[in-house]
Amino acid sequence: MSSSVHGFELLRDERIPEINSRARLYRHIRTGAELLSLENDDENKVFGITFRTLPMDDTGLPHIMEHSVLCGSRKYPVKEPFVELMKGSLNTFLNAMTYPDKTCYPVASQNLQDFYNLVDVYLDAVFNPLLSPYTLKQEGWHYALENPEDEMTFKGVVFNEMKGSYSSPDSLIYDQVIRQLFPDTPYGLDSGGDPEKIPNLTYEQFLYYHRTFYHPSNARIFFYGDDAPEKRLQMIDAYLQNFEYKQVPSVIPLQARASQPRRMRLPYEVGAEEEAPRHFIALSWMLPEVPDAHEALTLSLLEHVLIGTPASPLRKALIESGLGEDLTAANLTLDLRQPVFSVGLKGVASENLERVEALILETLQQLADSGVDAETLWASLNTLEFRLREQNTGSYPRGLFVMLQALALWLYDKDPIEALRFEAPLRDLRQRLTQGERLLEERIRRLLLENPHRVTVILDPDPALAERRASAERARLEQARAAMSPEQLQQVVEETRELKRRQETPDSPEALATIPTLKLSDLEREIRRIPSEEHTLAGIPTLYHDLFTNGIVYLDLAFNLRVIPQEWLGLLPLFGRALTEMGTARQSYVQLIQSIGQKTGGIWTQLFLSAAPERKDAEAWLVLRAKAMLEQTPDLMALLQEILTSVRLDDAERFRQMVLEEKASLETRLIYSGHRMAATRLRAGLDEAGWLSEQTGGVSYLFFLRQLAREVEQNWAEVQARLEGIRDRLLQRQGLRANVTVHLEGWQTVQPALSDFLAALPQRAVLPAQWTVQAPPAQEGLIIPSQVNYVGKGGNLFEAGYTLHGSMYAITQYLNATYFWERVRVQGGAYGGFCSFDPYSGAFLMLSYRDPNLLKTLEAYDQLAQYLRTLHIEESERVKAIIGAIGELDAYQLPDAKGYTAFVRALLGITDERRQRLRDELLNTQPEDFRRLADAVESLAHRGRIAVLGTEPALQEAAQVRGLNLQRIL
Repeated sequence: MSSSVHGFELLRDERIPEINSRARLYRHIRTGAELLSLENDDENKVFGITFRTLPMDDTGLPHIMEHSVLCGSRKYPVKEPFVELMKGSLNTFLNAMTYPDKTCYPVASQNLQDFYNLVDVYLDAVFNPLLSPYTLKQEGWHYALENPEDEMTFKGVVFNEMKGSYSSPDSLIYDQVIRQLFPDTPYGLDSGGDPEKIPNLTYEQFLYYHRTFYHPSNARIFFYGDDAPEKRLQMIDAYLQNFEYKQVPSVIPLQARASQPRRMRLPYEVGAEEEAPRHFIALSWMLPEVPDAHEALTLSLLEHVLIGTPASPLRKALIESGLGEDLTAANLTLDLRQPVFSVGLKGVASENLERVEALILETLQQLADSGVDAETLWASLNTLEFRLREQNTGSYPRGLFVMLQALALWLYDKDPIEALRFEAPLRDLRQRLTQGERLLEERIRRLLLENPHRVTVILDPDPALAERRASAERARLEQARAAMSPEQLQQVVEETRELKRRQETPDSPEALATIPTLKLSDLEREIRRIPSEEHTLAGIPTLYHDLFTNGIVYLDLAFNLRVIPQEWLGLLPLFGRALTEMGTARQSYVQLIQSIGQKTGGIWTQLFLSAAPERKDAEAWLVLRAKAMLEQTPDLMALLQEILTSVRLDDAERFRQMVLEEKASLETRLIYSGHRMAATRLRAGLDEAGWLSEQTGGVSYLFFLRQLAREVEQNWAEVQARLEGIRDRLLQRQGLRANVTVHLEGWQTVQPALSDFLAALPQRAVLPAQWTVQAPPAQEGLIIPSQVNYVGKGGNLFEAGYTLHGSMYAITQYLNATYFWERVRVQGGAYGGFCSFDPYSGAFLMLSYRDPNLLKTLEAYDQLAQYLRTLHIEESERVKAIIGAIGELDAYQLPDAKGYTAFVRALLGITDERRQRLRDELLNTQPEDFRRLADAVESLAHRGRIAVLGTEPALQEAAQVRGLNLQRIL
């Protein structure tokens, strides 16, 4: 390839061994747009286009624009191309993200044609969006008034999304940290949008913002994967050649350094009846610009050393102080031009706020003076190195994380390729630390202790805040209405009706035909099989998967929870944590965490709770999971042996800290992930697995934790006895299953070591326990301090007469992209609305997220059966639903996830024959399958369970209309 091709000039051409890629950096000659092209053998291809998007005020323009450009474009003039792609694509990632200084539009797919389709739709969306006034009304805000005599309200997707965000104190405090540290730059404004300011946004500002920032000269374009490199340039030039170079005012100015620390206090919402409401406090520093990857790595190490694990000295000092319940706003933010380090505590009494601030500074001073403990330092460095080499991005495409990594320097006009290299910085860092350089101590002193650019943000609980906000919004609406002439008021009515008409009017077949889609013939008809071999090692059933893991062994040990008495179930999440966070007979908990960090890639536990096909009883397991480099296998086995045979469960103070952390984390989830809590609550009344999940992670678990915190104080001996009872019943060979993922040569190393390890575990005969499901109320409203609601309804379709059929995967895919998206999100104004179905239990759930409505959303759920009965699904829509469902079933997985997925299937008794039968049925989904579901769904309208987390006024109304049982939970 020449140095100038398809309108691009080649700037750099280098190998990056760390990510096994050839990197070519280009500049578009006509517009100046930069393009980073990474060529490798990863079939999970990634594209992203990013613009520097600076907020101009607090109206959330960058965020609203992110939503709006995906609502129709010149080439794809449908209402929402994004949704059409969701319906019928094999994408492995499809989204957009707004940050304080950038907006990213990434897509990913393993299918080449699908990938090209996604790229083209996104390019047209960002460069040629339609952006009608009604797009702003729907996604941003509008006055909603269907009749002149009705009460006027504000509506808008982002408006309600940000109401939810502003209800979460953890979100609020970190947002304020950034804003207070950067008062003189765009970072001092809210790119997401302040709900009180969003209604100030005008259509003229909206259009001006797109014209200004969404230009190729302000773009950074990224490709990653095994697609053809030259085709990338060709596709991009087809769009960019229509533009000329433009000077875009998007350079992020530097914040001048303050001469002294600042303080800021703000209120946050709490329930009116909350006992002794607590404060949040965070100390945060603005750091100098990061010059290169070396300094970025050093700062990442510093963060991990200070707060990365329960053994980290700053985190340990705060938690053990007893001054609060859990950390908040604790992280290092490297994706700003000037990074931020922040740490804080939640659940703090007002008289202890100054003590928290003093403790943070004293601990940092002690570390700077006395030095960082060597064991902690090397454990953190090993952990960091393992993560860099493993590149385990979970369910997200690796290329997406590589893109964000590159942008950490690239966005600020620095070298994106250097941002991806870690071998030289890692080698240099290790060498300098080995030689005794006090790199971290020097940075603690210079960047934190001697840095006056510090802000202390305190959130004060305010039981009256919710009502003040609601009153202010009502007054603003009444004032706006009073200022309108009758003609202007009628115009608001007509615009509200017109928006509703547009939302309810389907796209024309001609418009829909513009969206590129795959054909059914493009899909694989055969299921994807994961290599699995059944072995018996020392009498323990062991599943082995021969997969390339880059020299890492992944090990899972599953202990059957059926031996645990019902009254002990709530202790299981904490018991799992205790295995790695309370120490052993030989090591304190700090030493154990250091050993895990130094000698492995991680050891942790998780509960696996699931309904199983054709069985009433749930599968319930505590899974101890571990990973290490192959050569670390002996160390890994020794640590696991030590943990399982000599865990200490006698440290009341350490356990009390863990209880408070767990409680604080769950209370955060109530507001931030209320839809998940509603789902767990619904499932608790539908099947045993759902009930178990509620006992160990839902609202019932929160109540248990509050009681447990008192018990630890008043009757520790009884709590300890229960923990030891769990250990004696659970941690032994009876019912144990093992799972190993590693390449064949590695298996030959691991197998004998694992066999010896398993043989040495104790064996006890334990009878299974008897569990009795105790369902929560069937119609329930749970009051939380929030400006929005999370509305759930569901039931068991098998009990309603539905027989499992593979078409259900396509039906739920279709409903989420049509009925729930349109009724709950687009028309209702919620940030999200969707349904889910468990093919093992028959549980069917309908949920909304950050929803301004409650009763209207329940009405939409109850009308689903009628929608299904009258649905005339076009052939193209049927095909899209099937394609989208196959994309979900064939989701991209890294080797460790493949091995664990196969293990789960074995535990559940799911055979390849069953999977193939359901896939065949899915591929043959017919319109009558949609209508066949209607009868079962209709029963939910009359007998379905309801669980709503939300605002007190909305729930009080729902209690009168629907007879909900109300309970304040926060």
